[in-house]
Amino acid sequence: MEPLRLRAANIGAFLALLLLAPPAIGAPVDDLVAAAKKEGVIEFYAPSTLTPQGAQALGEAFNKRHGLSVKLNYHSSGGMTRDVGRLASLAAAGQPPDWDVMVVHDAGHSTLWLRKLHKPFDYRKLGIDPRVINFDNGTVVIANQFALQAYNSKVLPAQDVPKRWEDLLDPKWKGGKLGMGTATHHLARLATVWGEEKTTEYVKALAGQKPSLGRLAEIYTRLLLGEILVAITQLDEFIHRAKVTGAPIVFAEGVQPVIAPGVNAGVLKGARHANAGHLFTAFLTTPEAQEIWEKYQGQTSAFVPGTKSYKYAQGKKVLFMTQDQAEMVDRLTAEYGKIFGFTK
Repeated sequence: MEPLRLRAANIGAFLALLLLAPPAIGAPVDDLVAAAKKEGVIEFYAPSTLTPQGAQALGEAFNKRHGLSVKLNYHSSGGMTRDVGRLASLAAAGQPPDWDVMVVHDAGHSTLWLRKLHKPFDYRKLGIDPRVINFDNGTVVIANQFALQAYNSKVLPAQDVPKRWEDLLDPKWKGGKLGMGTATHHLARLATVWGEEKTTEYVKALAGQKPSLGRLAEIYTRLLLGEILVAITQLDEFIHRAKVTGAPIVFAEGVQPVIAPGVNAGVLKGARHANAGHLFTAFLTTPEAQEIWEKYQGQTSAFVPGTKSYKYAQGKKVLFMTQDQAEMVDRLTAEYGKIFGFTK
């Protein structure tokens, strides 16, 4: 199958041109704009770290770009793994989704793709380069996340900062000193280089350390309060939040491989405002949307030379999931959720 991610050397130039390109013109865009005007609303699911202010800025820029007055209703993530599962359950029961556009990591969209829960669209007609269109025309990549171990630099002594993933298996971390978020797909991705057997044994050993469990936002708060010493994985958007607010939460730099989920936007099957949703999804790749996303999320594409994410990835072993790995990562994500005790 065609990969979700290609190496930066192959696609960096194409994506750079994409972000600098003028807005697509022609009948497909005009038709979507007219349809979006009639629909008048977009139910928009995105990370909680975007904040209502960030979502408002995106909505205003979207309307300005297309001469619209569409209302963008922002639905803050309450836990992406949980919300993706809820969406799948609603679909199985024949219920429409709560949202039109969902921005979530590629593992979440893998779950939706495997269950045929996207509403595909030929985004190439809107000027989007096919190299950033994923899941059989179901989503478009808008940014990259980075996930690593994280800690409170004011609490954890420098000599105790982990240097390898395996360092967390030391008995000194037993009894709630570690924190594990619901994003078990982070660890599932390790199987793409370690293999399933080694990764599953590692996850079982981590669960044996009896980590404190919660959503990523809760794990971040516990790090701040010193209730836990190390987050098994945390996202760069929370590290960005810490930097903006002056909080001492940082990555355990040097640990490799670095997990790099792709942030994808896609319209959901059964969406009530699909036309506006497709237009907005394409908009999220534009320079003005990327600028807003970076301001509030601290994220950009790791495949556009010169961006912050591109620079961060240089010299590191970074795991970008490919479409042919989606089934395995989805399966292991569910299995690891059970091992840690998030699900039964």
